[in-house]
Amino acid sequence: MDTWLLEHEPLVRLAASAGVLAAMLAWELAAPLRPALAPRRRRWVTNFALAVLDAALLRLAFPLLAVGAAQAAAAHGFGALNALAAPGWLAFAASLIALDLAIYAQHRVSHRWPLLWRLHRVHHSDPEVDASTALRFHPLEIALSMLYKLVLVTLLGAPASAVIAFEFVLNACALFDHGNVRLPPRLEAVLRWVLVTPELHRIHHSIHRDETDSNYGFSVVWWDRLFGTWRAAPREGQARMALGLDAFRTPAEQTLGQLLLQPLRETRR
Repeated sequence: MDTWLLEHEPLVRLAASAGVLAAMLAWELAAPLRPALAPRRRRWVTNFALAVLDAALLRLAFPLLAVGAAQAAAAHGFGALNALAAPGWLAFAASLIALDLAIYAQHRVSHRWPLLWRLHRVHHSDPEVDASTALRFHPLEIALSMLYKLVLVTLLGAPASAVIAFEFVLNACALFDHGNVRLPPRLEAVLRWVLVTPELHRIHHSIHRDETDSNYGFSVVWWDRLFGTWRAAPREGQARMALGLDAFRTPAEQTLGQLLLQPLRETRR
């Protein structure tokens, strides 16, 4: 792989994600599907602040991130794909599929295990959903997610190129999936056979638990269809469906301090 790309991977990934984010925010401002219930500025400041805290924590807590773990595994011949000496193209494809499935599984477990749900519900407590919601995660959840990826990449022996590609796809798809946008109906009907669209992922942010516990995928719909968690439409329709969590709907619950402390509070799902 190109040495320059490996050396500058964090900067390249940041620039690519920032470009996708800017495009999605511009699209939402120009043609939103749902009108804003409150001034966007307040939500955006909070969600972006969480993203900054998440990035800072990763840099402080993890001297080696996912791409570095892939390089270290390759250098020491560690991991299943390295041990099997899999051809480059096969290792790349297998890693993308395995990592995608692993994130689906992680997401599903985050809804099932109470302690993990306390962290993950910070993401779901956003009373509106747009591209900024894709940045809204509790720092401890981000740290656990990175630890999970480090172990997975190392045991798998995923090549650095596959990890870089996966991280870009993960970030870009998350921003797209959370977009408060409407795709042309015919295009959306075709895309949803393969890809997770904003219409499909918005169901996952429904106030109804049976809808929240569906559509866990972030890029392709294969895993939801295979494991029976795919849902085609919300019962109340896309434009009128209620989003978020009842216990955390007030403006007082949406401050940065309250979101950081939210996992300490016990509420019934």
